[in-house]
Amino acid sequence: MSKQVVAKRHTPRSLALLDAPVVSLTAYTAPMAKLMDPHCDLLLVGDSLGMVVYGMDSTLAVTTEIMIAHGQAVVRGSQKACVAIDLPFGSYQKSPQQAFETAAEVMARTGAGCVKLEGGIEMAETIQFLTQRGIPVIGHIGLKPQAVHAHGGFRMLGRGTEAEQIMADAKAVADAGAFAVVIESTLEPVARAITEALPIITIGIGASPACGGQVLVGEDMLGLFTDFTPRFVKRFGNLAAEVDRAVADYAAAVRSRQFPGPEQCVGLVKKD
Repeated sequence: MSKQVVAKRHTPRSLALLDAPVVSLTAYTAPMAKLMDPHCDLLLVGDSLGMVVYGMDSTLAVTTEIMIAHGQAVVRGSQKACVAIDLPFGSYQKSPQQAFETAAEVMARTGAGCVKLEGGIEMAETIQFLTQRGIPVIGHIGLKPQAVHAHGGFRMLGRGTEAEQIMADAKAVADAGAFAVVIESTLEPVARAITEALPIITIGIGASPACGGQVLVGEDMLGLFTDFTPRFVKRFGNLAAEVDRAVADYAAAVRSRQFPGPEQCVGLVKKD
């Protein structure tokens, strides 16, 4: 009897050894993860699901339980990609010990390969605490959605002294042991300089093509989330229009009693 060959899942180490940019998208459900998995190296269960899936105004109300539930779904739906899960706001900032407890629970209950947390210099001690205890970490610098109010809204960063701060944050994250760092909404020259300076993977979102990888919110890239489109997003699909067309066709078929037809019914005697 022949054995089914299952693709080996990427790990933080194998991502670092790739000879091409890391391809990453956010995923929140098993069906979407299954579709993305053959093409992605890294699937991020981002706390952006608060806005994309739940209609929240920001990511701040997302809970650890929500992240675990969606993390479990994405791990089940994927085979090849490394799965990273965001630690939600308030679940890790209090202390390194709190961060470890949250990260350990997230990884144990989901089977994810790593966690992601926001912050630079101020989170270096926490990142080191986690990595020394066997939890792979992706950092997140530049625009940090969990600190959106402190940033003054969703905006591009990296002008003047901001550039120096972001660079210092990047080095602190790398020195603390993170294997990768997301750089979000940061001026291109700054993100490029960070990529050239760091020995770890940089993953850009509204940053620079020089980064070691790129990530987008899956629903943005697919044209499913239409409330707003960040400047740095390129839509590779327009699925919202396709969904609208399909639902309209379904509604028309139901109202006209064309659906269900004989072929969708069980036990219906067909007329000659």
